[in-house]
Amino acid sequence: MDIKEAVQEKYGEAALRVRLGAGSSCCGGAAALESCCDPITSNLYDNRQTGSLPEDAVLASLGCGNPTALAALKPGETVLDLGSGGGIDVLLSARRVGPAGKAYGLDMTDEMLSLARDNQRKAGAENVEFLKGEIENIPLPDNSVDVIISNCVINLSGDKDRVLREAFRVLKPGGRFAVSDVVTHGEVPPDVRNNMLLWVGCIAGALDDGEYAVKLAKAGFDGIDIEPTRVYNIEDARTFLGGQGVDVDAIARQVEGKFMSAFIRATKPASCCDPGCCAPGSV
Repeated sequence: MDIKEAVQEKYGEAALRVRLGAGSSCCGGAAALESCCDPITSNLYDNRQTGSLPEDAVLASLGCGNPTALAALKPGETVLDLGSGGGIDVLLSARRVGPAGKAYGLDMTDEMLSLARDNQRKAGAENVEFLKGEIENIPLPDNSVDVIISNCVINLSGDKDRVLREAFRVLKPGGRFAVSDVVTHGEVPPDVRNNMLLWVGCIAGALDDGEYAVKLAKAGFDGIDIEPTRVYNIEDARTFLGGQGVDVDAIARQVEGKFMSAFIRATKPASCCDPGCCAPGSV
């Protein structure tokens, strides 16, 4: 099973658990939401944001941050959520851009798309559209989106350079990239990075923060900023590594403070214009 298949299977199962009333996994973990103490996925949204949303949208949230709280969304803008899952960030974005705006959600998992569309109907969100596709091949035209958000999804891709090039392509000149993601700082033990279960659990696929900035610049972005929002300590690491067969105590010094959730900002230069606006090296 390759990375994409593993991600689809895991997140498809998470959507089905929500439908069955069994809660959701915590960024790949095994615990149901009621008992979830995963330091990555817990306490990301406040009741003011989620109170009017369908319960299933909240239960299906598998993110590592709250990009809608940090992205400066404006009425009338078009927003795209990469890896939209049960739709929580799309529905929150739709509320902020208003009826003159549009919020797209993109997901490759049929079960999540079905759940998200049900949540859209329950919320009565008319300015929302969920698309099936992969974040490496975004099914939208060039220069069509004002803001791209994503919540703990880009780290799951096996081709992050392509994801960032695609994000750059669909953003309008001056458009903003504003995502939450798990990143690392410093060297991470190889056995952690090589474990497929940890990849699906949002950890092993995480880029080094410096490497993330380099890849964004290579894709054509400027105004790059990576702001840590949660730095995980050894006890946090024990929570999300201990159940995966990793001896956390043996690698404690190598893990402490190395994993973090971060808000990652970048901008497509406003000087980009058709037909010559493309990422360096693209065709």
